[in-house]
Amino acid sequence: MRIISYNVNGIRAAITKGFLSWLQQANPDVICLQEIKATPDQIPLIDVEISGYPYHYWFPAQKKGYSGVAILCKTKPNNVVFGTGIEHMDFEGRNLRVDFDDFSVMSLYLPSGTNIDRLDHKFKYMDDFQNYIDQLKKEIPNLLICGDYNICHEAIDIHDPIRNKTVSGFLPEERAWLDAFMKSGFIDTFRFFSKAPHNYSWWSYRANARANNKGWRIDYCLASEPMRSRLKRAVILPEAKHSDHCPVLVELD
Repeated sequence: MRIISYNVNGIRAAITKGFLSWLQQANPDVICLQEIKATPDQIPLIDVEISGYPYHYWFPAQKKGYSGVAILCKTKPNNVVFGTGIEHMDFEGRNLRVDFDDFSVMSLYLPSGTNIDRLDHKFKYMDDFQNYIDQLKKEIPNLLICGDYNICHEAIDIHDPIRNKTVSGFLPEERAWLDAFMKSGFIDTFRFFSKAPHNYSWWSYRANARANNKGWRIDYCLASEPMRSRLKRAVILPEAKHSDHCPVLVELD
């Protein structure tokens, strides 16, 4: 079972850059998308289905051209859950879950903290999300939360930890939250297989950052502890260039 997570930074723009051809080649069973920035009526859904994904679920933000998540599946899930039921989280279209027989996959787009107001919103979201997941795990122990967490976990996950220590995405409080979230029962699947440095999933468009690999690893596939024995492989796919992010992949038994 191949599962990919990809912040496409606008699904329509990504499609014009060859996203659907790449998707057919990558051939995941499930792909979680973030920052789709579109409503279903603005997306060529027939082309998505022709690419091999007859089951596709879209949860856009109420604000046009902003945020939003989606999940595309080769096989039909048993159940689809749009949002969390928490209004301040759901109006920006940040959580979507599909349930299969023996595990569930969530597409997550955690807010960024670009200014003080958004940073406060991000921390409230993080706290409420932790509480939501704590309850959800009791119902669904086999849970994979894939997406853009907008946080680098450790110094190894960012190209310049010293200069970025006061920047949202690498603040001590954000890192502590992500560390505690993982310790509450989740495995960072990429780090489960690789401790190597210089592996990133997002690069600024400025200063030729991607060409120089001056990036951040902020996209994760986090697997709940009961799924540990099913983890087979996890990699980052930096050769895919339809966005300022790149996809991350996990394979399950």
